[in-house]
Amino acid sequence: MPRTTRRHGGIRRAVLAAAVAATAVLFTAGPAAAHVEVESADAQALAQNVELTFSAESESGTAGISELRVILPEGIEPADVTYGEGPEGWKLTANKDGFTVKGTAAKVGEDVELSVVVRQLPDAKELVFKTLQTYSDGKVDRWIELGESGGDGHGHGNTAPVLKLRAAAPGAEPLSPSPSEAESESASPTPSAEQTSPSASPAAEATADDDSGLSAGAWTGIAAGVILVAGGAFYLVRRQGRAQE
Repeated sequence: MPRTTRRHGGIRRAVLAAAVAATAVLFTAGPAAAHVEVESADAQALAQNVELTFSAESESGTAGISELRVILPEGIEPADVTYGEGPEGWKLTANKDGFTVKGTAAKVGEDVELSVVVRQLPDAKELVFKTLQTYSDGKVDRWIELGESGGDGHGHGNTAPVLKLRAAAPGAEPLSPSPSEAESESASPTPSAEQTSPSASPAAEATADDDSGLSAGAWTGIAAGVILVAGGAFYLVRRQGRAQE
């Protein structure tokens, strides 16, 4: 084999090996494509008592996932959400704009899956659930970005998980607000007439007694005065009688 041919073949093999090595570094150097997803077997507009499952992948090599905070989309209120299943000991707490599920941190590198039940899904084509994923060391992954159609939920960037909905079933109607919602929306009850009428103060009650007649003390004083005057008159009459005798 000519020397030139052998030299060119060696160069090609060296270039190919370098390309393979560079590709390996490219796919192993970066962090794992962690993300949060939401799924449901009953993903249909206006469906009732729908179970939503949230899956959070771990991307930390030193801490475990300890909390998921979900911001609810328009049309779902925190009062409409109840806890389903999740890591042992984790509990759901309602927030002003959504809910938080947290508890003892999962093992390092372990993914977390939990479910909630929604009273009714709104009449929409898709629902975006912005999610904050917190680790035991305080690190937070913010899955809150929106894609072209609101987010794709497949870990491209930090996109928020998205649930696509089928069209509502024929005749499906929105439910009335849940009792807790109605209570929070309603104004404070109007006080009754008895509550609005202030009770009479002791001074007012005393004035009322004076207006209705003389008090017992006044009558006692008058009676004593009458007796005193009568006694004085009797004494004078008797004295005058003795003087005439």
